[in-house]
Amino acid sequence: MKEFAIINTRLPKVDAWAKATGDARYTDDLSMPNMLYGALLQSPLAHARIKSIDISRAKRLPGVKDVITAKEAGLIKYGVSPARYDETVFCDQKVRYIGDEIAAVAAIDLETALEAVSLIEVEYEELPILLDPFEAMKEGVIAIHDEFPNNICAEVHQEFGNVEEAFKECDYIRTDKFVNKKQDGAFIEPQSCIAFYDLNGNLTLTTSTQTVHYVQRTVAMVLGLPVGKVRVTKPCVGGGFGPKASANTIELASSILSMRTGRPVKMTFTREQVFQHSRARHQFWHELTTGVKKDGSLIALKNTCHMDGGAYSSFGIATVYYGGSLLGAPYKLPNMKYDGYRMYTNKPANGAQRGHGGVVARAAWEQQLDVIAEELGMDPLEMRLKNMMKRGDTTCNDFNMSSFGMEECLEAIRDGSGWKKKKGKLPKGKGIGVACGFFVSGAGFPIYRSETFHSTAMIKLSEDGGTINLYTAAADIGQGSDTILTMMAAEAIGVRYEDVRVLSGDTDFGVDLGAYSSRQTLMSGHAVKQAGEDVRDQVLEVLSRNFKIPVEDMDIKKGLIIFKKKKPDFSVLRSTYIKEHRGWVDPPVGDELTFKEAARVAYFEKGVVVGRGSYKPGDLGGKYKGAAVGTSPAYGCSAQVVEVTVDMETGKVTIDDMTDAHDCGFAINPTNIEGQMQGSLSMGVGEALFEEIKFDDKGRVVNPTLGEYRIPTALDMPNVNTIIIESNEPNGPWGAKEVGEGAIMPTIPAILNAIYDATGVRVRELPVTSERLFTLMKEQEKK
Repeated sequence: MKEFAIINTRLPKVDAWAKATGDARYTDDLSMPNMLYGALLQSPLAHARIKSIDISRAKRLPGVKDVITAKEAGLIKYGVSPARYDETVFCDQKVRYIGDEIAAVAAIDLETALEAVSLIEVEYEELPILLDPFEAMKEGVIAIHDEFPNNICAEVHQEFGNVEEAFKECDYIRTDKFVNKKQDGAFIEPQSCIAFYDLNGNLTLTTSTQTVHYVQRTVAMVLGLPVGKVRVTKPCVGGGFGPKASANTIELASSILSMRTGRPVKMTFTREQVFQHSRARHQFWHELTTGVKKDGSLIALKNTCHMDGGAYSSFGIATVYYGGSLLGAPYKLPNMKYDGYRMYTNKPANGAQRGHGGVVARAAWEQQLDVIAEELGMDPLEMRLKNMMKRGDTTCNDFNMSSFGMEECLEAIRDGSGWKKKKGKLPKGKGIGVACGFFVSGAGFPIYRSETFHSTAMIKLSEDGGTINLYTAAADIGQGSDTILTMMAAEAIGVRYEDVRVLSGDTDFGVDLGAYSSRQTLMSGHAVKQAGEDVRDQVLEVLSRNFKIPVEDMDIKKGLIIFKKKKPDFSVLRSTYIKEHRGWVDPPVGDELTFKEAARVAYFEKGVVVGRGSYKPGDLGGKYKGAAVGTSPAYGCSAQVVEVTVDMETGKVTIDDMTDAHDCGFAINPTNIEGQMQGSLSMGVGEALFEEIKFDDKGRVVNPTLGEYRIPTALDMPNVNTIIIESNEPNGPWGAKEVGEGAIMPTIPAILNAIYDATGVRVRELPVTSERLFTLMKEQEKK
């Protein structure tokens, strides 16, 4: 394998010092001179007509600078997918969930703003509440959105091969049902933003977001501004996981308030408002029918899925496709049929969350595969190996496995966990389970129809050549993309890691679709690698002309110019550099020409030295309806073994050990990859055992705090054995691809399969609380 100076090493994160010392600044830490504070008026009812709104008392309150409703904000519809724009900044004629936004206030301080909100008077006419998606889709019920009389926001019907005919060839067929609960992203930092509309008509929005580009487009569209007049930038972000991947109400409201007042306006969600805004994991109901041969060969899958979408579409158009398409791999499956339905209800809108659309489907099917393996008398891990796709295979729904280390992942966890010594040999109450996962390495298409580049990057050298400035709109939301892109830039040019300064998350720095669908290592990385190579080539070309040495006879490594043949006399060049930097503390020394000296020569000849890079995928996937969802230039895969202890007296589950292998193509930074794997596993543990947003019969969230909505802590997690598999993805920079989301896919089913191994009980409803498991064990005893 080729030796690298920067990538494939365990360098610390570029922001490690700032975050470790508390010096990192998040949006709510920021302020501006003359800044106003905003607050929202939200609906106390889940479904009602708005008969009147009286803002007069709020406007008269001293300290209030503006009050806006739908009348002032306008009724331009927006959302995530242009095919389902169904939101306006504020509700006009009706509210659709508890928390739906009706008005906003800007005042001299937050206390005044909140008091003004309490003075706004709204008269409602209550309407029937639809909280059950199956009730919502019945004929004759009230429509939450008039355009969708049966409250079906979207439906998908796909078939690849012929499932019914394939079932006739099967030796064994079984059907199982599975359901999860609605979940929250539970990021530590609530959404927050500051908008400022200046005297030149430029709007700058600083916000806690995953997608500065998409927010910029939405704000410009809704406010009627040219895109070039809207700048969106993000400081440090305290997690996103999907719910921060689209524009939200406070971003739009603060922008409108700033335009109207001429002053900066800051708005921040409370934790309850985070739960109300939601846009997190849907609740899914899957019914899966799988047919196999008696030797364990998979023949056909029929998947019917219903999902509770909440009050608005959000990412739901993509979610309803992902609920089926991602089961096309990692196994060889010649026949697959999918029917998916997403329903509107009077709950907070659901959207994208880590492992978008595929986590629950994967949990359901991987558990069913274990049941089938047991019925056939096969080791579940060996059955998976038997059916595993390989590099170069194409799924029945036209996903191409250009690299695929799934077999290596399974073998690694089998050996790393001691599977053969433990499976079937553990005492009662102890269990071991296995599962596999599969996910995209970047969505193949942008959310809106466009030929746009998915990522651009620019690298500019400082005039003294000592600092390399990387400009990218990519979003580091804690996952470490700034670090990965810095390493890529340094490697591509041939300089030291510490010589690169990354400036990211700003629409003024270019186009990047953002941190979602595990895309930035591959897509943003391609753009940065190209920009770095452009800089490198420019510097070497200038040196070639000055020294009369062919470019191919030179290289740049570790910040030094490498002359492969005879070294030229560069004493005059060095003397010139030192003289014009007299008094500086770091003059170049030694027998080698430094990059900064070479870059200075390039500056003399070219002026500013700028490298440019851009990336968008080529042709991907099939031509059938919905083919765009799930297509990707590459796919990540993972396998996992989990060991549990179940208290047979209480049903409490303790995770004892986790062995996880993930094919990331090529490890740019192994430490960062391990952190992403561990984070995915932690979220999977939470969704499997603890997490559930609960509602009362009026549609109100009853556990909207991180005290009542339980997520795993360090005390709930065992040590995780992380195994990195490298398959050298040909479509990725240096062979790299995703790790951000795919690692969560096997966690829930591996836990469920381990629980069965420990107790003999199959759990088909999440979360597996102690109470639920205890009840199931008692029912099993009675049988």
